[in-house]
Amino acid sequence: MSKENPWILCYTRQPLEDILYAPRLAYSMHLAYSEDGEHFSALNHNSGVLFAKATENADRTMNPKSLKKPYLFRLSDGSYGIVAVRVEADGEPDAESRGAVLLFTTKDFLQYREVGLLPLTADQFVETVQCCYLEDQKRYRVLWQDAQGWHSKETEDLYGLNMAVPSTAASAPAEEHVALSNTGIEGIVPGNAMPVSAEVAETVRLRLSTPENIRISVPEKVTASDEAALANTKVTAFYSDGTTAQKKVDWDTSAVDWSTSGEYQVSGTVHQDHFPFPFATNRADPCIRAWNGNYYFIATNDADSNHTLYIRKARSIPELANAEETLLLDSDTYASVKGLLWAPEFHVIQGELYIFFACTTGEFFWEESHVMKLRQGGEPACREDWSMPEKVVRKDGSPLCEAGKVISLDMTVIEGREYYVAWSERQFKPVDIGAWVYLAKIDPREPWKLISDPILLTKPEYGWENNHTFVDEGPFALQTDRHLFLTFSAAAVDATYTVGLLSAEPDADLSNPSSWTKGNYPILTSRSVPGEFGPGHNAYVTDEDGDIWNTYHARPGVKGSRSSGIRRVHFDVAGYPILDLTEERDLQPSLRQVSMVVEVL
Repeated sequence: MSKENPWILCYTRQPLEDILYAPRLAYSMHLAYSEDGEHFSALNHNSGVLFAKATENADRTMNPKSLKKPYLFRLSDGSYGIVAVRVEADGEPDAESRGAVLLFTTKDFLQYREVGLLPLTADQFVETVQCCYLEDQKRYRVLWQDAQGWHSKETEDLYGLNMAVPSTAASAPAEEHVALSNTGIEGIVPGNAMPVSAEVAETVRLRLSTPENIRISVPEKVTASDEAALANTKVTAFYSDGTTAQKKVDWDTSAVDWSTSGEYQVSGTVHQDHFPFPFATNRADPCIRAWNGNYYFIATNDADSNHTLYIRKARSIPELANAEETLLLDSDTYASVKGLLWAPEFHVIQGELYIFFACTTGEFFWEESHVMKLRQGGEPACREDWSMPEKVVRKDGSPLCEAGKVISLDMTVIEGREYYVAWSERQFKPVDIGAWVYLAKIDPREPWKLISDPILLTKPEYGWENNHTFVDEGPFALQTDRHLFLTFSAAAVDATYTVGLLSAEPDADLSNPSSWTKGNYPILTSRSVPGEFGPGHNAYVTDEDGDIWNTYHARPGVKGSRSSGIRRVHFDVAGYPILDLTEERDLQPSLRQVSMVVEVL
């Protein structure tokens, strides 16, 4: 292998125990990186980055699919292609793709486009496939194996290749990846490796690895007139991916005489809020909101089978961990609220505070999204200061969902050009199609009223979304000056629960489905942070220092109870959120002690 360029290796994995790494996860394309083409390191926590889409039936139910034998190659325009054998979710042959293989394209190995099935033969299952571009002939050569042996086809138009293009018998290709089986990567079933440009390789390596703090930059000298002025002096944390973050410092000023001009050497400890996991046991779908100088915490209460909502109040986010809980809502106060109080969220709309949540009038199949409003001047921790819940309705005033057949839940607010809500909706009758996420505009004066027809944002089409059940839910917006993100949760609410990502430009028309881009792989899983299983249902809060915190729930063990966690959101080199930056990676303990000179005038 050439050592002049870095290399990318594709592979799938052997499945583990179903609750840990099921076939729907293992049978996806994974990536590894190498500087020399010989020693490879797994990327993305050894988790898949490319998944096959499910196919859809006339009744909107879906047939989950997986992939095997991925193969990387370069396209004529310099970008990259992937061919792979599509299989059923559990890895068995896929009758729908008999005689064909899946074709994907990508520019960066981060975002992929599934072109579709590439027909090769009429009646045989393809077992293995390869493809290459013959630069001197300006043609593609596809080589595949089925039960009758090896075959090949050549074409100038790969996307238009079909069974009408004649095939010829071919010899088995030289084995490309024998040496790659000894990479040390857990469960690896190697595909092929190829050299890529240094720019592409570095982007993939940085974007698919969790950074860590490698240096703290401290000003040599600052001028301050008092302790309050010094407290505003921050240091810069540098990370292994080239990103940075500003950090406060707890300065020791005991050696400074603020009444006497001069220079003083001060030391300090870089400040880091500590949030042990779990932050709150038996509390799922957590949400924190700053309001009138306080922070409020609310979550689904798993301790009583979701019959109550409690609220916590504190002056800072860390203090919420031990704050007293006050009953906010129960299943006895209102005739329309009889249980299954799910996923409460605080949202401010035109200066007014609301709680969006789901509840049922009785049975599970009557679960619907509701909204409560805080009265003017009210205290969020006082239940009497909240209005009676209003059921969300469509623009014609009809119910959002057909009671007894379709449920709605996890409604959230997005502020773009206008106000929008996104929510999860699951049709159970006449057939269960799983939970899909929708979006619509709302009237900001009465945010329980939609003023546009819903559009579909995402459905559980990938293996990580339909593992154990077909579910996309828990959307929540995260907006920066570079991007608008919508994280959502997917799969069963067990140890396979995971977080996906939708993105849009900040000024985009969010009611246009083409404004949204869906990532092909999850950004937070049970493999992201050791000891946290099934992370999901995110919400975000910005503290007084401008730091963004991710509140989520996970399980402190494969079968542990859903419990809340909090972690700082970091942003990668492209401005995309990193949700698995642990405290040790966020601030290296050996770098916490700093010093500098303070000049008192």
